[in-house]
Order: sequence, then structure tokens, then C-alpha cells
Amino acid sequence: MIIKQASLETVCGITSRLPENDRPEVAFAGKSNVGKSSLINTLMNRKSLARTSSQPGKTQTINFYNVNDSLYLVDLPGYGYANVPQSEKEKWGKMIERYLHSSSQLKAVFLLIDIRHEPGQNDKTMYEWVCANGYEPVILATKLDKIKRSQIQKQLKLIRESLCLLPGTKMIPFSSQTRQGREEVWELIGEFCSDSPEAAALPERSADSVRR
Repeated sequence: MIIKQASLETVCGITSRLPENDRPEVAFAGKSNVGKSSLINTLMNRKSLARTSSQPGKTQTINFYNVNDSLYLVDLPGYGYANVPQSEKEKWGKMIERYLHSSSQLKAVFLLIDIRHEPGQNDKTMYEWVCANGYEPVILATKLDKIKRSQIQKQLKLIRESLCLLPGTKMIPFSSQTRQGREEVWELIGEFCSDSPEAAALPERSADSVRR
């Protein structure tokens, strides 16, 4: 994917009205500090368009990134941050649910899981929640560069078994440092969005669909 233009176009808070986009959207969800902003920057070949922070829970809005005027990468609020009041977490949850229910252009959901650790209860809940909303999320196993090559298959198996992934669920090991997995992610995005004229520049889509 050649990125000619990328920009943060829309930021939606808890009370904001979601945009009525006419281009396909792919969303990224994950626990706070799982590397979501770094992943989005890597996909867009930008260093700091999506702001990264050592402080978890920084993303408290739904951020829409316009890529080549052909599609949107949608950054959802991070979950599982202990220092955020429960009432605030519930508001974020409702905001995410409202987006999943109401977006007419959402083609796929990518769920980020730290490959170094067994998925926690929040990860399991998010996976089940996304599935319940009609999507089969693609799992992105982030921070691949933090483990030894000999550990990769063991950790992927741990994620698959812990989340009780549906048969056929796609899982991609990803590193923002080495950029491993970047092309695989863009290939999937192309498949999910290929039925949209605006995304004609993306790779062709397979017969599989992420939305049930």
C-alpha cells in the first residue's frame, strides 16, 4: 500500500455525533498500551500522526484517519486501564458499541493482543463483544520484536486457546519496530474493502467476509 496522504480527519468524544463517511472503515481495538497508536503509524508510514504515550488510557476518543481519500483507519479507545473510573469506562464502552452498531461503512475490526502475555479478561470480553456485534475480528499479535523467534508459535497458540477463537480466525504477528506484518494487514484491508469503489487502489478482496 503506497500512502500518498494520511490525516486525522475526525475526532469523536462521548457526546459527539459519529461522521457519516462514504468510504470504507476498518477499526482497531485493543487494551491500553498494547501498541495501537504505533501500529497505526506503521501502517500509514508516519512517525507521530497517531500519538503514542507511555501513559496507558491516552486514547479516549474515536479517531478517524483518512488514508489516500480512499478509506478510514478508525482508532477506538483503549480498554482495561485501571486508573480510569468505572463510570468513564462504561461511557467508552457505550461509545464503542454505538460505533459498531451504527457505522454503515465498517468493513472489519482488528483486535490487538500483546503477544508476550496471555489475554486477560478484558481481552476476552472485547473479543466476545465484537463477535456479538456481528464481526469476526482479525487478531494482531503485537510487540513481536519483544520475544524470541522460538517463542512465537507457543505464544500464538496461547492467544488462540485463551480467546477460544472461532475456527478460521485470522491472526497476524506484528511488530511496529521491524514492520513485520504490515503488508499482511494491508492485504487483508484490501480484501475487506475491495467491494467499495473508493478503495479500488487496494488489493483485490477474497471471497471471505468479516461481517456475518
